[in-house]
Amino acid sequence: MSLQVEKLEKNMAKLTIEASVEDLGKAIEQAYAKNKSKISVPGFRKGKVPLAMVEKMYGVGIFYEEAANQLISEKYPEAAKESGLDIVSRPEVDVIQIEKGQPFIFTATVAVKPEVELGEYKGIEIPKKELEATEEEVNQELDKVRNQNARTITIDNRAVENNDITLIDFEGFCDGVAFQGGKGENQELVIGSGAFIPGFEEQLIGMKVGEEKEIQVKFPEEYHAADLAGKDAMFKVKMNEIKVKELPEADDDFAQDVSDFDTLEEYKADMKKKVEERKARNAKTQKENEVIEKIIENSKMEIPDAMIDTQVRQMADDFARRIQQQGLSVEQYFQFTGLTADKMFEQMRPNAVKHIQTRLVLEAVAKKENIPVSEEEIEKEMEKMASAYQMEIEKLKEFMGDREKEQLKEDIAVQKAIDFVIEAAVEK
Repeated sequence: MSLQVEKLEKNMAKLTIEASVEDLGKAIEQAYAKNKSKISVPGFRKGKVPLAMVEKMYGVGIFYEEAANQLISEKYPEAAKESGLDIVSRPEVDVIQIEKGQPFIFTATVAVKPEVELGEYKGIEIPKKELEATEEEVNQELDKVRNQNARTITIDNRAVENNDITLIDFEGFCDGVAFQGGKGENQELVIGSGAFIPGFEEQLIGMKVGEEKEIQVKFPEEYHAADLAGKDAMFKVKMNEIKVKELPEADDDFAQDVSDFDTLEEYKADMKKKVEERKARNAKTQKENEVIEKIIENSKMEIPDAMIDTQVRQMADDFARRIQQQGLSVEQYFQFTGLTADKMFEQMRPNAVKHIQTRLVLEAVAKKENIPVSEEEIEKEMEKMASAYQMEIEKLKEFMGDREKEQLKEDIAVQKAIDFVIEAAVEK
């Protein structure tokens, strides 16, 4: 195999890879051996037709595609390693020459990890976060628990008000025709929840039990059902029931019912502590995001589109695996949400860019600060991974190749780089 590497603009490179005449001949022979049992020619037993006869009858290129795919899958990884490039995208492959008795030549255009020109990354100034819980925040937490323990009572002596729980029958029409999915019976709807089309819930306010009403609304332009998006609609609605939540009194008896504390004062003190712990966790995450965001702003890098596309595909694959674990296929998800693959990729792209930028600047910080990663740290991380996968660490090590171990080392260095820039940040 021979290799030529051409550096292109915007952190792209083209690898021109040449496999020998012998390699191509072997690949064609292997493709023939794999498929000969399927080929029938009069005068020959099935599977016994000579290669030369097959090529004469069906053309010399009958096995070129399969042979080319085999050679590309074999030679590209070798060439990528030999090139010494830090390749960060899937290759875009073009076959340049495939002809019996000649070398097989193809190109692979790839994105290369961009160099980062680091700006200021130490002493980044960020706003100081308030970590003490206010009385209002504690009361909000208390109200959540009261809501969870509320009892629902039926109201029949007044009209619908905001925050009421209603049970309604409804049917929707566009241009006088009922549309699919626009009908429901005894549907529960909390007024003010925003669960229905904008403008729908507000028009229920003032209705009484047993009353019927026609409601005029307009579907959002970005509505998931394309045939309804942006259209005017009319809903016939009947009010079946009005209910409200009756919250328990916030007193010592309530504290004893819902906690291990004897008094409301003790319960609220514990709530205050938990609110502050949550605020501290959120503040840490926010601080991390703000510091990294400023480092990205201070730095320069040119990210190739192919690198972003690869990251988007990886994110989409991860998303697909997650929803499949919940028993939902990607096709079903698209059907329910009205999304398409292209639309989802478009939505994921900004996060993909941010992910790449974050990784690149943190790798650059780790390199510039010469942040060390010890064997002990790698071993400790492997122990965590083994525990997460519920497998023995020695078994995990067997599955991990040199590239995976190097990736783990880089991940640890990146995490230490995060700790470094956070510790160096200044809150004002």
